[in-house]
Amino acid sequence: MPTPPASLGTVVTTLLPTGLAMSPTAMPGSTYIPLVPGLTTNPTIPAGYAQSETISPDGKTLLVLTSGYNLVVDANGKKVPADSTQFIFVFDVSSNKPVQKQVVSVTNSYVGIAFSPDGTKFYVPGAGEDNIHVFAFTNGTWAESGAPIALGHTAGYGLAQKPTATTIAITADGKRALVANRYNDSVTLVDLINGKVIAEQDLRPGKSGGTSGQAGGEYPNSIAIVGNNTAYISSERDREIVVVDISAASPSVKARIPVQGSPNKMTLNKAQSRLFVASDFADLVSVIDTTKNAVTSTVSTVAPSSVLTAAQARYKGASPSAVALSPDEKTLYVANRGTNSVAVVSLAGSTPTVTGLIPTGWYPTDVRVSPDGTMIYVSNEKTPPGPNVGSCLGYATVPCPVKNSPVTFAPNEYILNITGSALLAVPTPNAAYLSLLTDQVASNNSFGKLPSAADAQTMAVLSSKIQHIIYIVKENRTYDQVLGDLGKGNGNPALTEFPKATTPNLHALANNFVALDNFYDPADVSGNGWPWSTTGRESDAGARMLPSNYAENGGGGSYDWEGTNRNVNVGLAGAARVAANPLSKDLDDDVLPGVSNVAAPDGPDGEVQQGYLWNSALRAGKTVRNYGFFIDLTRYALGGTPYAALGIPIDRNPFEHGKVQAYAANPDLAPLTDQYFRGFDTSFPDFYREKEWEREFSAYVTNGNLPNLSLVRMMGDHTGSFATAIDGINTPELQVADNDYAVGRIIQAVANSPYASNTLIFIVEDDAQDGPDHVDAHRSTAYVVGPYVKKAALVSTHYTTVNMLRTITDILGVDHLGLFDSTQGPMTDVFDLTQTTWSFTATPSALLVGSALPLAASNPPALALKPTHDSKYWAQKTKKFNFAEEDKLDAVAYNKILWQGLMGNRPYTTGRETTKK
Repeated sequence: MPTPPASLGTVVTTLLPTGLAMSPTAMPGSTYIPLVPGLTTNPTIPAGYAQSETISPDGKTLLVLTSGYNLVVDANGKKVPADSTQFIFVFDVSSNKPVQKQVVSVTNSYVGIAFSPDGTKFYVPGAGEDNIHVFAFTNGTWAESGAPIALGHTAGYGLAQKPTATTIAITADGKRALVANRYNDSVTLVDLINGKVIAEQDLRPGKSGGTSGQAGGEYPNSIAIVGNNTAYISSERDREIVVVDISAASPSVKARIPVQGSPNKMTLNKAQSRLFVASDFADLVSVIDTTKNAVTSTVSTVAPSSVLTAAQARYKGASPSAVALSPDEKTLYVANRGTNSVAVVSLAGSTPTVTGLIPTGWYPTDVRVSPDGTMIYVSNEKTPPGPNVGSCLGYATVPCPVKNSPVTFAPNEYILNITGSALLAVPTPNAAYLSLLTDQVASNNSFGKLPSAADAQTMAVLSSKIQHIIYIVKENRTYDQVLGDLGKGNGNPALTEFPKATTPNLHALANNFVALDNFYDPADVSGNGWPWSTTGRESDAGARMLPSNYAENGGGGSYDWEGTNRNVNVGLAGAARVAANPLSKDLDDDVLPGVSNVAAPDGPDGEVQQGYLWNSALRAGKTVRNYGFFIDLTRYALGGTPYAALGIPIDRNPFEHGKVQAYAANPDLAPLTDQYFRGFDTSFPDFYREKEWEREFSAYVTNGNLPNLSLVRMMGDHTGSFATAIDGINTPELQVADNDYAVGRIIQAVANSPYASNTLIFIVEDDAQDGPDHVDAHRSTAYVVGPYVKKAALVSTHYTTVNMLRTITDILGVDHLGLFDSTQGPMTDVFDLTQTTWSFTATPSALLVGSALPLAASNPPALALKPTHDSKYWAQKTKKFNFAEEDKLDAVAYNKILWQGLMGNRPYTTGRETTKK
């Protein structure tokens, strides 16, 4: 390799909606290849969520497996089955420069892909299809060979959970495969010669010779096989490696190896004497001696010790997701999904040591090394989606204008459609280059960066003055969709679907306080919106599962992001779980025992599953009250005998009637939750949620004991359930108007209380998936209200939910949540320390006049407005949809209906505008 220059030259850096940056081609000679399958009917559609790689035994062929949002439609909005698949990209790497040779379709996939030892076949588990797809090389091309091998599961363990075949490993002789069954907590041994199942081994202690009701072996993730006889399986939920003897016809569990964090992908050395395990949450790799079945060492993968400040080094977020060894086995390469980097770990000494970092694309999910060690291949799960101006409330895969409209509509602009993925090929850097690349990664992640003296002073003053934070999380709206008509800032009124007439209070907040026209939700959808909104990051388990959960064609993924796993409330255990949800009483004692949550992050100092905002507040001795965060939702929409009787009926005055409306799904929130505040239920107006919140707030005013942190979920702007919605709040405009008024009433209550001088209110959407935006599909609305906030200001600083969380923790004087909010700055541009007084009066939209809500007599709307259509129209159009849980509906069809119903003949911008952020 030539002598390195004084710098890396021109480095192209892209700012991401997470607040971090990526610069994948910083290393000279790197190649960054977006994965675009070149579909016949949709040639520009990218393949999203590259999950895994494998290199052929001869080192000449690299396969990259995607597991993205597999719903593609034609110009008329009709699904194209041939294009609505997952993909395997086939690259020739014989010359160490990837050359794409073929794209092979597979109906469904998750993260599993493996070559046969002779390289003539490869295998892909079919996720929710519960099978194995077999591909063979014939006449110069790869093609599926025969029917998939069925694994034979009828359901997964949990409540209404499908099975999901995840990863696969092949024995050394190529005769058998072992497949991990993610939701059956088992592995299946398969005869590849005859294409049939040999046996299945349950990995849970209670089903494998241990104690019943003891957690273990759940959520199996990755598999490594030593020879033909011994398999190592990582258990994400239970943080262990399960050792299984597969030498006989009947496999058996022979050992369990505890590891720190949540283990995912693994690799063996050539001698198969050492197993390297990447672990999320702990940000480390564990080295296991397979002769002793014990961890012999660990190494943090975040950065070399000199890069982070001592304070920042405590925090987690690098999220190592995959490992690969150099051919000489002196170096381990670790994909750090969270920090968009590959950690270079020296194995030369007695203790593994990180010597540097290599920048990658967004979310590296797997890594491989060429046989000669000169190239590193990194699959990157995501690429920035850009604007989605042709998107009908987000999903945008059908022509939105009514028939005969002259507008040419762009289909397939839902955020998961336009989020692609990429393969990065990087020449292996020498020490000099590695030092420069490490500096670039540090810059991309703000490692070592501290707030300016002015910012620190501002936050110190606010921390001394503000004693209470009210944190409100709403659902799924973009900036243009709500505030595009604001009249100032970077908005496009042609994309505004809920204008000032619908959302007078949100418009007043943006106009009277601060309009944030460059604010971004890091998340794509609610599945990662809630982790980002409560922890400032997302788990590796959640990031991998998201596309499978949202995908078509048997994705089968479980919605595990808000305290339930497989629809089971793992925030509660034993009798408390059954009391919260009687459906749990029929579950086996070995189904998700205890209160472990596969997606719950750890705290800064390794506090297991204690990485949420409320955990930080509680550790600091602050008081917390929860209204609607992390609630078990399974009982809100039960129908039919015998389950209807187990539902939780709607009650407008539940406290008065003593009717519990909510059960927390997080063990720490359970005692802090207002059980009379109903969780996510689109049939129930936010008006009554605010009424319940205000009941407690009034008591806090009387008693002088308002909690330091109030978590408030106001989800009515999600919209839905038009046939069952009560009190006439049964159209999209009415539900958004109801949400707007409820938020306004919270702010009015605070403004008119003794707490007005020492309380700040922060409002954010969990994601921006359900709307169009001319800047970026992640751009959303956010508001900061209260004392010391600027008045009538426009702030265009690039902020994200992470900056908001950093601001909240700084003001409360509590610890940061993780690596990202510890390195990204607070939202100081929002504040003016001279603005000590403020006021606000809530105004109901004129749309609400005709509803049955008991609106306040003061400040009534001047005139009544009518929705574009009545509830019968919306109920008929959406009668087949499931609104019981966020995003659990036919997204494409629903958003087509929303646009047509709301916008009619209104012209729709279809060009992709480019705007600097």
